[in-house]
Amino acid sequence: MIYSDAVEQPPSLTLFFPCYNDAGTIGSLVAAACVVGRESGRDFEVLVVDDGSADNSAEILGALKGTYPELRVVSHGSNRGYGAAIRSGIANATKDLVFYTDGDGQYDVLEVRKLLPVLQDGVDVVNGYKISRSDPLHRIVIGNLYVFLMRLLFGFRVRDVDCDFRLMRRSALQTITLKHSSGVICLELVRKLELAGYRFAEFPVHHYHRLHGRSQFFNFPRLFATALNIFRLWWELNVKREGPRNVAYAKAASGDAAGCTSPGGER
Repeated sequence: MIYSDAVEQPPSLTLFFPCYNDAGTIGSLVAAACVVGRESGRDFEVLVVDDGSADNSAEILGALKGTYPELRVVSHGSNRGYGAAIRSGIANATKDLVFYTDGDGQYDVLEVRKLLPVLQDGVDVVNGYKISRSDPLHRIVIGNLYVFLMRLLFGFRVRDVDCDFRLMRRSALQTITLKHSSGVICLELVRKLELAGYRFAEFPVHHYHRLHGRSQFFNFPRLFATALNIFRLWWELNVKREGPRNVAYAKAASGDAAGCTSPGGER
């Protein structure tokens, strides 16, 4: 009998951040991501999508490359929108697992350490949810109302679709097509993965006050545009029924007919 000393390597990891005028925070996020990647003992990369920042984010990222060889930067020549940055991050990720969070530093990247063990066999997405929201009162009220309405409109199973702290299998992401360029991308991403039949686990994460910059979202023109984009997405998913449905374990399910057990049983 031949014994092998080979140790199975853990799945490789991409950690990426959309960045728009996040010069005050993006350096600490890259540093924290490299700490997580190196501690995990896995092959990893850190990816930043600079979405046409008008501050000195590009200069900071250029300097960081000399310190962190794992860092890659994708630069948009102009600001294309949050959704476009997320799509670029997903398209340029090359590893088995894909994690992303926002570049404004309101989440602690080191908490990815806690998400990685949750992504076991039978789990495709680990979706964070805020333990408590560290925002002004009006934003907390609007945020809670938003989550409630989105669950009502789209039938989300996750409790906090507004928490952009997610770890996903790239193989799952490759089966869906994302097309929105606004913040509605988060709704589109989660709902298409749910409809495709992928399994979610949820994990509590901390949410912190914004220390640099300010939100671009809370003004009437942007709120109106968001409402319009939400309606378009609702129409696409619920009326036109775009996107794959129940494809996650289709091959395994076909094996059930031959007496096999599918891993896609209960959610």
